[in-house]
Amino acid sequence: MEFDLMTGSSTWNGATKLAKTLEEQGFSGMLYTETGQVPWMQITAAAIAAPSLTFSTGIAVAFPRSPMVSAQVAWELAGETQGKFRLGLGSQVKGHIVRRYSSEFSQPAKRLRDYVLAVKACIRAFNGQEKLKHEGDFYNLSLLPDQWTPRHHQHGDVKIDISSVGPIMNKVAGEVADGVHVHPMHSMNYINKRLLPEIEEGAHRSGRSKADIDLIVPVFAIAGDTPEERAPYLHRAKTQIAFYGSTPNYAFQFEDLGYEGITVALGAKMKQGDLQGMADIITDDMVEHFALVAKWDEMADALKARYSATASRVVMYLTEEQMKKDPESIEKWGAVARSARRT
Repeated sequence: MEFDLMTGSSTWNGATKLAKTLEEQGFSGMLYTETGQVPWMQITAAAIAAPSLTFSTGIAVAFPRSPMVSAQVAWELAGETQGKFRLGLGSQVKGHIVRRYSSEFSQPAKRLRDYVLAVKACIRAFNGQEKLKHEGDFYNLSLLPDQWTPRHHQHGDVKIDISSVGPIMNKVAGEVADGVHVHPMHSMNYINKRLLPEIEEGAHRSGRSKADIDLIVPVFAIAGDTPEERAPYLHRAKTQIAFYGSTPNYAFQFEDLGYEGITVALGAKMKQGDLQGMADIITDDMVEHFALVAKWDEMADALKARYSATASRVVMYLTEEQMKKDPESIEKWGAVARSARRT
């Protein structure tokens, strides 16, 4: 089980400094989100500074980009990092795709399936395995003259992952993806009773097993030796769980655990602009399912106990915030990282 840090927008200099720190502390890699800033240049800066780390996007927004463009970027990063790059793709939500990116959004699971297959067709063509020929419901690619083919390298087995929550997309992930970015708001009940069986069903469609698909799992990990030390990050986790949980598509996450009506209550508070009220709805019992709270010297064992049987990579969701506020926590997280990776 590898141990990564989730990060987002920063300067190139900031990406360099953070990558060096994580490499020194024994982290496995960095996962870059895409919000107000594209991830590619930050990954490049970080990879030059810390070549032992693995870099992934979690996620890069797929539909506004041509599959060829995504494949070219992934190919170059895979080559320059000596194979230490994974392309994580996601559909995003309709509002962002249509109103922010001015792109088409329909049948997202079917479209993303076609997108992944198109990217993989490009990668095979770059590898010289076959001529470019992809004919799908949404994407068609058939032209790749020699002068437009990326230069060859020895790291052509580029991993293509997708983010997934619901049953249709989970089955798509099992069918065509190399890995799944699990939603940060998850319980082990969800992973074991919904996600893994649905991935397995999809995998059977393409003659694979669920063991062929890596699980990349963001974790609300709250570390501290006293309740006072943990308090700000516990509140931060409750706030984020409440934000995610206010979305109707995630209502089942609460209902499967016996928490009825939570999404409706969260939605009502959100309409009122009552963020504190939203956080207050998330009880400590809920946090036990959706987050991991432990003392510093117990965190690595807690992570391994919960995730080592299922996750290929665990990704610390709140840790960068804690490192910025409390520089002394950096070495503590390093100790957790090294211990969590140790078998």
